[in-house]
Amino acid sequence: MTLDRVARAFLLLEVVEGFLLTLRYMFKPKVTVNYPYERTPTSPRFRGEHALRRYPNGEERCIACKLCEAICPAQAITIEAEPREDGSRRATRYDIDMIKCIYCGFCQEACPVDAIVEGPNIEFSVENADELYYDKKKLLANGDRWEQAIAANLEADAPYR
Repeated sequence: MTLDRVARAFLLLEVVEGFLLTLRYMFKPKVTVNYPYERTPTSPRFRGEHALRRYPNGEERCIACKLCEAICPAQAITIEAEPREDGSRRATRYDIDMIKCIYCGFCQEACPVDAIVEGPNIEFSVENADELYYDKKKLLANGDRWEQAIAANLEADAPYR
């Protein structure tokens, strides 16, 4: 036993095994992604930046049922509503505090009209915390910007709902 240990220490077998392992991986295909120029595929169920959607005629989808506000475990959503002239209710205020948000997707699942969704946008870094307070205007702008990708993701995920 001692002779084996001395032989291993003298011949540096662990170092040689490490070099062989390095050589083995040196010639395998690389898995690194050159990020700004290459993107990894994302799932249709990916939960990124929040967005409020509109109907094709331009009317906002949110009917101010407040289910998303009620189900949010972080209590990050605030909604205020009032009735319109035609008798329907619409949200006058829809705010999400993204610092509180845990991106669980419950708001998206609770919405009966697919008004609030978590879109495909991964890149939404900010310089100060005030920019992470999303109001209705910013959420609708996100929805308008990402509508095609959001609709495609919802259609791809529809058979599994």
